[in-house]
Amino acid sequence: MGSSSSSSTIVPLLLRNLLTAIFIHANKSLISFSHKYKFLELLRCFLVSVFLFFIGLLPSFFSCLSPSHHNEYSSGCPSFKSRRDDDCYGGGGATAAGGGSGVSRALSQLLSIMNDIPVSSRKYEVVRSLAEKLIDENLLENNRALREVNCAVLSVAFARSLSQLEAALAEQGRRSSGDGAGDSAVGEGDLYDCSGKGSRLMKGVKYYGVAAWRYAKSGRSEMRRCSGEKLAAELLWLAQKMAASGCAEEAVCKWALASNLAWLALSAEPRLQGSLVKVSAFLIKQAKEMGMEEEEEKEDQETNTALEEQHIRQTKMKMLMSWLPLLCRANNGTVAPILSMGERAEMERILEAIISTLREEDEQEWVLSLWLHHFTYCSASDWPNLRSCYTRWYSATRARLVLAAV
Repeated sequence: MGSSSSSSTIVPLLLRNLLTAIFIHANKSLISFSHKYKFLELLRCFLVSVFLFFIGLLPSFFSCLSPSHHNEYSSGCPSFKSRRDDDCYGGGGATAAGGGSGVSRALSQLLSIMNDIPVSSRKYEVVRSLAEKLIDENLLENNRALREVNCAVLSVAFARSLSQLEAALAEQGRRSSGDGAGDSAVGEGDLYDCSGKGSRLMKGVKYYGVAAWRYAKSGRSEMRRCSGEKLAAELLWLAQKMAASGCAEEAVCKWALASNLAWLALSAEPRLQGSLVKVSAFLIKQAKEMGMEEEEEKEDQETNTALEEQHIRQTKMKMLMSWLPLLCRANNGTVAPILSMGERAEMERILEAIISTLREEDEQEWVLSLWLHHFTYCSASDWPNLRSCYTRWYSATRARLVLAAV
């Protein structure tokens, strides 16, 4: 997987350098004739601008031809699921049930197509509405096997969209950090070595050529932004369907372990951050409900309950440590708020309830220290305000210190 991605990067680079060297050599011989004939000088300037334009398009042309990204995510879905579902209880049964049936294959195909086609396509809503109809019909049957099919298929789709969104944000971060910023400038000094009468014309050609390239580049960045927002919206939809199917724990576990995605989201565009805040808010609500269904079965499974409680507490801890910085730093929305006042107040109560289930000695301190850092250093947002929770933790910690000193 690493060799294929490196080769797809090196091949256009080598081809571009080779073509540039050949063109520079031919350009030097053409300069002598262009000084004598004005037509050849105009022709040379035109060829230079066309050459630079196609050299700039060469990397994107190779990326379109290479199917490495799609194969990487498709082949990585089982390993992603197996690695993280080992941490999520109850995942194996859903995968085993109905995994090879036509029902699960049909749903998998629909969700895969929905993931591939752009949201601007008129077929997108057709595929999504059909998938939603089939998933809801499986739930209405009130059959355990069909419910487990839903869980298995939705879990794989959630993992696939999650890994794709992480890769998209990583690529956006590499581009915004300026990697390869000077690539298009290789050999431009030699190519634009015009003097005399053609200098003004050359500057004009260079200006419009660079403007055309920037316009094409901005169009691709807009597509990447829309793709990120599409994946975030699909993750929210998939998480809601998983909650309806009774497997919200798997989505919570996967989202809690996506710490790299959470870190990349801090530098994402505001609209994408808003979509990720909605996903986080929904899954944090689901995390609060984790473990409550097992309360009635504690007496029958005392040994297993202790392990499950520890796992649930660790999952909640990872959820807060991963996504609390984004909640603090994401803008609440300029045109329309991401969450309403009531939703933000409810989310603060949920966060305080989850923090109260953690160990006061260390886990609560880690979470509240992380919250205090991001909350105080971000001037654009005053949410979530966990000051009362912080005060209660400090008072409890101080009381234990006083008792220990007596």
